[in-house]
Amino acid sequence: MLGSHMIFEKEQHKYNDKAKDYIGDQQKTQGLLNRAIKMANNKKQNLEDVWEKLQLFFDLVKAYTKGEYKNVSPSTILTVVGTLLYFVSPLDLVPDFIIGLGILDDAALIGFTVNKISSELDAFSKWKRANNFAQENPLD
Repeated sequence: MLGSHMIFEKEQHKYNDKAKDYIGDQQKTQGLLNRAIKMANNKKQNLEDVWEKLQLFFDLVKAYTKGEYKNVSPSTILTVVGTLLYFVSPLDLVPDFIIGLGILDDAALIGFTVNKISSELDAFSKWKRANNFAQENPLD
């Protein structure tokens, strides 16, 4: 398990560096969210274990980008955006075109990210419920 932890840390760090280009660029972030939501909807049956958390990632990025939710550390928002970049990338640890296996690393990285940022994700989830924040369109 420690070995996979280190692999995910390395992959996450690589994508977090790319995520810096998205933070503060609403149009670029909207494009990423649109791609990630479309991909998630196409692979929903393979993502059932992490589906709710992935939806929470979408909502967190949407609320943060629109300025509606700022109670999140910069490192957490980078981690979530980096995870979404990994998710949409066709060149991740196990390429998505490998049927039956390609989505496993995506789901595993989503789970890894959830564990890493669980307290801030829980706080956002409570804020979302209290404010009836709903994901309809990524940045509308």
